[in-house]
Amino acid sequence: MTAPGPASHRVREEWRARIAAEYTSAAITQHLVLWLIQAGAPPDLIEAGLVIVGDELVHSRMSHEVYVAAGGTQPPAIQREQLGLDRRAELLELDILRIAVRVFCLGETVAVPLFSHLRADCTEPVAREALDRILVDEVRHRDFGWDLLDWLMSTPLGDDIPRLLAEALPAMMAELHMTYGGGNDAVAADTGEMTAADRSWGLAPPRDYARILARCIEKDYRPRFEARGVTMM
Repeated sequence: MTAPGPASHRVREEWRARIAAEYTSAAITQHLVLWLIQAGAPPDLIEAGLVIVGDELVHSRMSHEVYVAAGGTQPPAIQREQLGLDRRAELLELDILRIAVRVFCLGETVAVPLFSHLRADCTEPVAREALDRILVDEVRHRDFGWDLLDWLMSTPLGDDIPRLLAEALPAMMAELHMTYGGGNDAVAADTGEMTAADRSWGLAPPRDYARILARCIEKDYRPRFEARGVTMM
Protein backbone atom coordinates (compact mmCIF):
# COMPACT_ATOMS: atom_id res chain seq x y z
CA MET A 1 0.00 0.00 0.00
CA THR A 2 1.26 3.48 -0.87
CA ALA A 3 2.35 5.51 2.15
CA PRO A 4 -0.10 8.31 2.99
CA GLY A 5 0.80 11.80 1.87
CA PRO A 6 1.24 14.63 4.37
CA ALA A 7 -1.98 15.44 6.21
CA SER A 8 -3.02 18.81 7.59
CA HIS A 9 -4.41 19.61 11.02
CA ARG A 10 -7.77 20.08 9.32
CA VAL A 11 -7.65 16.50 8.04
CA ARG A 12 -6.78 15.12 11.45
CA GLU A 13 -9.55 17.04 13.22
CA GLU A 14 -12.15 16.00 10.65
CA TRP A 15 -11.34 12.31 10.96
CA ARG A 16 -11.08 12.58 14.74
CA ALA A 17 -14.61 14.01 14.76
CA ARG A 18 -15.78 11.16 12.54
CA ILE A 19 -14.53 8.58 15.04
CA ALA A 20 -16.82 10.03 17.70
CA ALA A 21 -19.74 10.58 15.31
CA GLU A 22 -19.75 6.97 14.13
CA TYR A 23 -19.36 5.63 17.66
CA THR A 24 -22.25 7.79 18.81
CA SER A 25 -24.37 6.54 15.92
CA ALA A 26 -23.71 2.97 17.03
CA ALA A 27 -24.90 3.73 20.56
CA ILE A 28 -28.02 5.58 19.37
CA THR A 29 -28.97 2.77 17.00
CA GLN A 30 -28.42 0.17 19.72
CA HIS A 31 -30.83 2.09 21.96
CA LEU A 32 -33.35 2.40 19.14
CA VAL A 33 -33.18 -1.36 18.59
CA LEU A 34 -34.10 -1.87 22.24
CA TRP A 35 -37.15 0.32 21.70
CA LEU A 36 -38.06 -1.72 18.63
CA ILE A 37 -37.89 -4.91 20.67
CA GLN A 38 -40.03 -3.36 23.38
CA ALA A 39 -42.55 -2.19 20.76
CA GLY A 40 -42.79 -5.62 19.15
CA ALA A 41 -41.41 -4.47 15.80
CA PRO A 42 -40.93 -7.04 13.01
CA PRO A 43 -37.84 -9.23 13.50
CA ASP A 44 -36.34 -8.15 10.17
CA LEU A 45 -36.28 -4.51 11.32
CA ILE A 46 -34.71 -5.48 14.63
CA GLU A 47 -32.07 -7.57 12.88
CA ALA A 48 -31.38 -4.78 10.37
CA GLY A 49 -30.88 -2.36 13.25
CA LEU A 50 -28.38 -4.67 14.91
CA VAL A 51 -26.42 -4.92 11.66
CA ILE A 52 -26.27 -1.14 11.54
CA VAL A 53 -24.82 -1.05 15.07
CA GLY A 54 -21.98 -3.26 13.84
CA ASP A 55 -21.52 -1.13 10.73
CA GLU A 56 -21.16 2.05 12.76
CA LEU A 57 -18.55 0.47 15.02
CA VAL A 58 -16.59 -0.59 11.94
CA HIS A 59 -16.87 2.95 10.57
CA SER A 60 -15.54 4.32 13.86
CA ARG A 61 -12.61 1.91 13.83
CA MET A 62 -11.77 2.70 10.20
CA SER A 63 -12.02 6.44 10.90
CA HIS A 64 -9.54 5.93 13.73
CA GLU A 65 -7.19 4.16 11.34
CA VAL A 66 -7.38 7.13 8.97
CA TYR A 67 -6.79 9.54 11.85
CA VAL A 68 -3.69 7.65 12.97
CA ALA A 69 -2.39 7.42 9.39
CA ALA A 70 -2.83 11.20 9.16
CA GLY A 71 -0.63 11.64 12.23
CA GLY A 72 -3.35 11.93 14.85
CA THR A 73 -2.53 11.00 18.43
CA GLN A 74 -5.38 12.42 20.54
CA PRO A 75 -8.28 10.27 21.83
CA PRO A 76 -11.67 10.78 20.17
CA ALA A 77 -13.85 13.46 21.75
CA ILE A 78 -16.76 11.18 22.64
CA GLN A 79 -19.47 12.80 24.75
CA ARG A 80 -21.05 10.16 26.95
CA GLU A 81 -24.24 12.12 27.47
CA GLN A 82 -24.95 11.69 23.75
CA LEU A 83 -24.62 7.89 23.81
CA GLY A 84 -28.29 7.16 24.33
CA LEU A 85 -31.84 8.25 23.71
CA ASP A 86 -34.37 9.96 25.97
CA ARG A 87 -38.02 9.03 26.19
CA ARG A 88 -40.18 12.10 25.59
CA ALA A 89 -43.62 10.74 24.75
CA GLU A 90 -46.00 8.56 26.70
CA LEU A 91 -46.38 6.27 23.67
CA LEU A 92 -43.16 4.45 22.75
CA GLU A 93 -44.01 4.46 19.04
CA LEU A 94 -43.96 8.26 19.05
CA ASP A 95 -40.38 8.27 20.30
CA ILE A 96 -39.46 5.64 17.71
CA LEU A 97 -41.04 7.84 15.02
CA ARG A 98 -39.03 10.88 16.16
CA ILE A 99 -35.72 9.05 16.03
CA ALA A 100 -36.52 7.11 12.86
CA VAL A 101 -37.23 10.32 10.97
CA ARG A 102 -34.61 12.62 12.47
CA VAL A 103 -31.69 10.18 12.52
CA PHE A 104 -32.42 7.87 9.61
CA CYS A 105 -34.95 9.32 7.14
CA LEU A 106 -33.23 12.69 7.33
CA GLY A 107 -29.70 12.13 8.64
CA GLU A 108 -28.82 8.90 6.87
CA THR A 109 -30.53 9.93 3.64
CA VAL A 110 -28.42 13.06 3.23
CA ALA A 111 -25.36 11.10 4.37
CA VAL A 112 -25.44 9.10 1.12
CA PRO A 113 -24.76 12.03 -1.26
CA LEU A 114 -22.47 13.65 1.31
CA PHE A 115 -20.18 10.65 1.57
CA SER A 116 -20.37 10.11 -2.17
CA HIS A 117 -19.09 13.67 -2.61
CA LEU A 118 -16.30 13.19 -0.07
CA ARG A 119 -15.25 9.96 -1.77
CA ALA A 120 -15.14 11.48 -5.26
CA ASP A 121 -11.79 13.27 -4.80
CA CYS A 122 -10.39 10.98 -2.11
CA THR A 123 -7.18 9.28 -3.26
CA GLU A 124 -5.32 8.48 -0.03
CA PRO A 125 -5.72 4.69 0.19
CA VAL A 126 -6.56 4.44 3.89
CA ALA A 127 -9.17 7.19 3.65
CA ARG A 128 -10.57 5.86 0.38
CA GLU A 129 -11.00 2.40 1.90
CA ALA A 130 -12.93 3.87 4.81
CA LEU A 131 -15.19 5.96 2.58
CA ASP A 132 -15.79 3.00 0.25
CA ARG A 133 -17.12 0.96 3.17
CA ILE A 134 -19.06 3.83 4.75
CA LEU A 135 -20.81 4.78 1.50
CA VAL A 136 -21.97 1.22 0.82
CA ASP A 137 -23.37 0.93 4.34
CA GLU A 138 -25.04 4.35 4.35
CA VAL A 139 -27.33 3.31 1.52
CA ARG A 140 -28.61 0.44 3.66
CA HIS A 141 -28.92 2.69 6.71
CA ARG A 142 -30.99 5.17 4.69
CA ASP A 143 -33.31 2.40 3.52
CA PHE A 144 -33.71 1.16 7.10
CA GLY A 145 -35.13 4.52 8.11
CA TRP A 146 -37.78 4.55 5.42
CA ASP A 147 -38.64 0.88 6.07
CA LEU A 148 -39.04 1.74 9.74
CA LEU A 149 -41.32 4.65 8.86
CA ASP A 150 -43.39 2.36 6.64
CA TRP A 151 -43.82 -0.10 9.50
CA LEU A 152 -44.91 2.68 11.84
CA MET A 153 -47.48 3.75 9.27
CA SER A 154 -48.94 0.24 9.40
CA THR A 155 -49.48 0.45 13.17
CA PRO A 156 -52.46 2.08 14.93
CA LEU A 157 -50.37 5.27 14.96
CA GLY A 158 -50.30 5.29 11.15
CA ASP A 159 -53.26 7.53 10.44
CA ASP A 160 -51.78 10.26 12.63
CA ILE A 161 -48.26 10.17 11.18
CA PRO A 162 -48.78 12.62 8.27
CA ARG A 163 -50.11 15.22 10.70
CA LEU A 164 -47.43 14.48 13.32
CA LEU A 165 -44.63 14.80 10.79
CA ALA A 166 -46.07 17.93 9.22
CA GLU A 167 -45.80 19.45 12.69
CA ALA A 168 -42.36 18.03 13.54
CA LEU A 169 -40.48 18.34 10.25
CA PRO A 170 -39.92 22.13 10.30
CA ALA A 171 -37.91 21.87 13.54
CA MET A 172 -36.04 18.81 12.28
CA MET A 173 -35.18 20.57 9.02
CA ALA A 174 -34.04 23.64 10.94
CA GLU A 175 -31.68 21.38 12.87
CA LEU A 176 -30.28 20.05 9.59
CA HIS A 177 -29.75 23.59 8.30
CA MET A 178 -27.87 24.42 11.51
CA THR A 179 -25.62 21.42 10.88
CA TYR A 180 -25.10 21.41 7.12
CA GLY A 181 -26.73 24.55 5.76
CA GLY A 182 -26.49 28.31 6.00
CA GLY A 183 -27.55 28.26 9.63
CA ASN A 184 -24.08 26.97 10.45
CA ASP A 185 -21.64 29.87 10.72
CA ALA A 186 -18.80 27.78 9.29
CA VAL A 187 -20.90 27.03 6.23
CA ALA A 188 -22.17 30.59 5.80
CA ALA A 189 -18.67 32.05 5.97
CA ASP A 190 -17.00 29.40 3.82
CA THR A 191 -15.39 30.54 0.57
CA GLY A 192 -15.25 27.06 -0.92
CA GLU A 193 -11.47 27.02 -0.91
CA MET A 194 -9.74 23.77 0.00
CA THR A 195 -6.40 22.30 -0.95
CA ALA A 196 -6.18 19.30 -3.24
CA ALA A 197 -4.26 17.55 -0.46
CA ASP A 198 -7.17 17.93 1.99
CA ARG A 199 -9.60 16.70 -0.65
CA SER A 200 -7.39 13.68 -1.23
CA TRP A 201 -7.98 12.74 2.42
CA GLY A 202 -11.76 12.80 1.99
CA LEU A 203 -12.64 16.37 2.96
CA ALA A 204 -14.81 18.94 1.20
CA PRO A 205 -15.55 22.63 1.83
CA PRO A 206 -18.43 23.29 4.24
CA ARG A 207 -20.46 25.15 1.61
CA ASP A 208 -20.56 21.94 -0.45
CA TYR A 209 -22.56 20.39 2.39
CA ALA A 210 -25.20 23.11 2.10
CA ARG A 211 -25.50 22.58 -1.65
CA ILE A 212 -25.87 18.82 -1.19
CA LEU A 213 -28.52 19.29 1.50
CA ALA A 214 -30.54 21.63 -0.74
CA ARG A 215 -30.46 19.09 -3.55
CA CYS A 216 -31.35 16.25 -1.18
CA ILE A 217 -34.45 18.11 0.01
CA GLU A 218 -35.87 18.24 -3.50
CA LYS A 219 -34.53 14.96 -4.85
CA ASP A 220 -34.96 12.68 -1.85
CA TYR A 221 -36.86 14.09 1.12
CA ARG A 222 -39.79 15.70 -0.61
CA PRO A 223 -40.74 12.83 -2.97
CA ARG A 224 -40.21 10.18 -0.28
CA PHE A 225 -42.38 11.99 2.26
CA GLU A 226 -45.04 12.90 -0.29
CA ALA A 227 -45.27 9.25 -1.36
CA ARG A 228 -46.27 8.57 2.24
CA GLY A 229 -48.83 11.35 2.42
CA VAL A 230 -46.54 13.73 4.31
CA THR A 231 -46.32 17.29 3.02
CA MET A 232 -43.05 19.19 3.47
CA MET A 233 -43.25 22.96 3.72
